[in-house]
Amino acid sequence: MNNWKRRFFTIWAGQQASLFGSWIAQFGLVWWLTQETGSATVLATASLVAMLPRILIGPFAGTLVDRLPRRWLMVWVDLFVAALAFLLAFLFYTGAIEVWHIYLVMALRAVGGAFHWPAMAAATSLLVPEKHLTRIAGLNQTMQGLLSIVSPPLGALAVSFLPMHGVMGIDLVTFSFAVLPLLFLAIPEPARAEARRLTYVSDLAAGFRYVWSWRGLFLLLCMAALLNGIAQPMGSLLPLLIKEHFGRGALELGWAESAWGIGVVVGGLFLSAWGGFRRKIHTILLGVVGMGLGFGLLGVLPGAWFYPALGLFFLAGFMNPLANSPFMALVQTTVEPGMQGRVFSLMSSLAQGMAPLSLLLAGPLADLFGVQFWYLVGGAGVMLLGLAAFTVPAIMRLEESRPVAEEAVN
Repeated sequence: MNNWKRRFFTIWAGQQASLFGSWIAQFGLVWWLTQETGSATVLATASLVAMLPRILIGPFAGTLVDRLPRRWLMVWVDLFVAALAFLLAFLFYTGAIEVWHIYLVMALRAVGGAFHWPAMAAATSLLVPEKHLTRIAGLNQTMQGLLSIVSPPLGALAVSFLPMHGVMGIDLVTFSFAVLPLLFLAIPEPARAEARRLTYVSDLAAGFRYVWSWRGLFLLLCMAALLNGIAQPMGSLLPLLIKEHFGRGALELGWAESAWGIGVVVGGLFLSAWGGFRRKIHTILLGVVGMGLGFGLLGVLPGAWFYPALGLFFLAGFMNPLANSPFMALVQTTVEPGMQGRVFSLMSSLAQGMAPLSLLLAGPLADLFGVQFWYLVGGAGVMLLGLAAFTVPAIMRLEESRPVAEEAVN
């Protein structure tokens, strides 16, 4: 493990570069949909189709992640998503693009993401020494914040000065940075017991039993499903909040997303310096309540108060690492490496499971009552859920009630 930094950070840097291009492309696609349709329902539907495949196939994908070489799985997924970026660039270039084309590509990219994210998360625990996993989780949150800062304004510049096929070309080029390191650097694989190699179905069932037996984790994931169901439409409806309520344009949308990103960076740095409460769950729930406060106050701001709104986006972003980083590190340090693909996939599926229903409701409700309605009700709901979790013993004792993977005892 002496050379873990060179190998891990080379792979990690390539993934971050690819993510940067994808964020710019995503900004361009969302703004194109906003400009072309002006419909909250269309934006909510776009978020829905980008999410539903990961929810439905996540547990099944996670089992394959635990059975296949994670390095080559990520390579093939990256190449698949690059081909989708090329397809969109071609459709924009020929003028044949339709809204349903974007829906289809978003759905297919989500299928790729259902394999890629758990593969990278599980590989991280094998590439990085355990004592550094919390720092890496914080670093990932910080990079998410940095990307949130630089990607929206660069995305706004890209859509202002480039045709849409040029914007998609940025995404296509950056995929090469993700693939090249994986072609030359190996990723350790977990030891796989023979019993676990027998059938795919037995592996899948073991993953479900593992999460179910960890009752505190299961309840926390159920809470996360409710939280994401409430919060997801806030991100999907943000372009309309900026355009319709605050009367601003693409540049100000970039500022709002950057304010969130700056908050994430500052929050990540704060968490790195502070270390959080001794019990990680206290830090997680503090972050949840803080995010709910920021989003809820956005629901009552007058349309002329755009700059105070940037402060609330900063507050919500600041609280995000406090909620996410300790949770990610907790799972990476307590779940056996050979089980992590399934656990991370189940986490993703359960956490996002309520979002499709909320998106189906949020679009029409925002069209009917105004886009601020969901921010007010949703922010209050997030705060209440975070506070209620403090009263649930299984969640509060999460760190002291860890199960043992079946393979570890066979």
